[in-house]
Amino acid sequence: MSDMAEQGERAAGHLSGEDRPDEDLRSRLRERRLAAHRGAQRVLARFAFHKSLRERLAELDGARDLYDLDERSDVYGDGVVEALETKVAALLGTEAAAFFPTGTMAQQVALRCWAGRTGDPTVALHALSHPEVHERNAFREVGGLRPVRVTGEPRLPTAAEVRDFEEPFGALMLELPLRDAGFVLPSWEELTETVAAARERDAVVHFDGARLWESTVHFGRPLEEIAGLADSVYVSFYKSLEAFGGAALAGPAELVEEAKAWRHRYGGLVFQQFPTALSALVGLERLLPRLPEFVAHARVVAAALREGFAAAGVPWARVHPEVPHTHDFQVWLPYDADVLSEAAVRTAEETGTVLFSFAWDRIGPGLARTEVMVRAAGLEWTAEDVKTAVADFVARLPGQLSR
Repeated sequence: MSDMAEQGERAAGHLSGEDRPDEDLRSRLRERRLAAHRGAQRVLARFAFHKSLRERLAELDGARDLYDLDERSDVYGDGVVEALETKVAALLGTEAAAFFPTGTMAQQVALRCWAGRTGDPTVALHALSHPEVHERNAFREVGGLRPVRVTGEPRLPTAAEVRDFEEPFGALMLELPLRDAGFVLPSWEELTETVAAARERDAVVHFDGARLWESTVHFGRPLEEIAGLADSVYVSFYKSLEAFGGAALAGPAELVEEAKAWRHRYGGLVFQQFPTALSALVGLERLLPRLPEFVAHARVVAAALREGFAAAGVPWARVHPEVPHTHDFQVWLPYDADVLSEAAVRTAEETGTVLFSFAWDRIGPGLARTEVMVRAAGLEWTAEDVKTAVADFVARLPGQLSR
């Protein structure tokens, strides 16, 4: 709601400062944050979804060197969609891959296919995994699956937890990295041990790899070796690769063929997907090779944030993980979430520099956290730039910490 609209409603008796819900305030703050981000001179990441339709369509010009644009457009998954599926399978080292409009659909389909093969609809996963937190119980309500939580600790399940879990399960799903725990990954040794523990129980292993593309730096392994640990893998095209949307399920040819049948039943066999498929090919060509560079610089930014908050006199601050596992990580501060969100927006509006692009979430009394994502635009920041931005941000916080 604009300021003028709000004044009009208050004058008409429809709204008062006391009665206005917090959600309205946060909605307005979000609009200010987006406007400040669009107009900022310096940001750590310029996200594709913030761009105009014209700007997004112009990005498809980059596809002319990647696919013959004079070919007939796709119809129900052929043509450029098949070309994308072939490329993904090659990158991940799997027999085949299937394009899906969403990752939610791709993973439901994958795990119900595995349930048919194992005879067990139980899926062991983390309590903070995406299906448990963000998909309205889709596994249970739509997929006919039974999720069980191996752990709720802010890390991936351990081999011991998988091996000693008290209930049988047909599939183990591992989210790599685990976003809601701070974009965290296990070590390569821990991951291989956890996968082995699942196999000891005759369970299949599925990777929720929405952000698997950027995990190679932490693991020190190529994509095909990481994906090769699992029986099936889902990857996203629109997160780090900035495509228009879409996902892929990769694995054995027989599983992928069955998944395509379920994709049709779920309504995912879309008549034409060429804009999304082309944008994914552009992301794989242009952004995938740069992700290690983004991860390396995220570690520079994270270290500078810690030093900046200490120098600014903030008595307690946490960057999590201390050394980011990917190019995304969390920052925790001992203030009310709304106070931090307002300070972040004011800093962006008044300085033209966006340090924190996302809202702050309350995680305890007087304690909040946000996510920091480093992309190509962030490579322009030096450590001193980050420390200066921290000082500007802290200067706009209230003098007293929330208790």
